Amino acid sequence: MSPKELLYIEDALAHEQFLRSQCQQAADALTDPQLKGCVQNLMNRHQQIFNKFFQLI
Repeated sequence: MSPKELLYIEDALAHEQFLRSQCQQAADALTDPQLKGCVQNLMNRHQQIFNKFFQLI
């Protein structure tokens, strides 16, 4: 893998971490159980994407 490709993966990892943390903050602030569950599903999805990117390196 080229250094440029590694930089792209590092950027993608950082973006997924940020999105996951934003979802976590939103889920912590929500009181509606249905909406909270939806945001938690998004958070889990971003974690899965992060894990897939991480496996590339």
